[in-house]
Amino acid sequence: MHKIMNQLLDEILNSIKTTVLDNSVGVAFSGGVDSTLIAKLLDDNGYDIHLLTIGFPDSHDINFAKEVNEILKFKHNILEIELESFQETSEKVNDIIKTDNLSWNENSIAFYYVSKLAKKLGISTVVTANGIDELFCGYNAYREAIGIGVDEVMNVMNQKLDNEKKMMIAVNNVTSLFDVRILQPLLDENFISYAKTIPISEKIIDENDLQRKHAIRKLAASCGVPEISAYKQKKALQYGSKIHKQLLKLR
Repeated sequence: MHKIMNQLLDEILNSIKTTVLDNSVGVAFSGGVDSTLIAKLLDDNGYDIHLLTIGFPDSHDINFAKEVNEILKFKHNILEIELESFQETSEKVNDIIKTDNLSWNENSIAFYYVSKLAKKLGISTVVTANGIDELFCGYNAYREAIGIGVDEVMNVMNQKLDNEKKMMIAVNNVTSLFDVRILQPLLDENFISYAKTIPISEKIIDENDLQRKHAIRKLAASCGVPEISAYKQKKALQYGSKIHKQLLKLR
């Protein structure tokens, strides 16, 4: 496992260095293990980072991001979504991405607000941890898949990676409104190829595994990610920000 951790760290750092060319960047930050790990590694490697958190007032992501950053003490900016203008924003985003896919709309709306916050701060590049959930079995769908077998896990992984890469193109079409570019170093093809070689058993144990992403969590803890973040169960951006809840009310 120690050898896997060392190589995993090297591969993530290599993807960051080849993808993130600006020194001053925003990090889409929820306080969860994925975004906190990326933020910590960027900071450790000399990047000037600004944590960017969005959500409705008193949402999980805003509260948890504040709690985690009380330990990290990075520069942190928060944008609270205003309910009054949310419908107008959601319609504007849907006009750009032109799909009824709920997840794509939710994520694109979330990154609309992230890029709006970045623009206000004079930041033109935002780094995200997209790719970790896909490559390290972060979603609940992997629990059902592992019950069938490793081949099914890989099928689900490939489907989710394909969806994620296409979705992030749509996201960047939205964030270009603010001249902000969203980068996903862990969707780099070289990293994807490497991550697929890590044994599935280091990612998910069985269909009862609620935590998952074990290799990432161990790496995060070893890199100084606070324990409350490293071992917290996943809460997707659209749920933690309350965007999912509010978007459903508009439908």
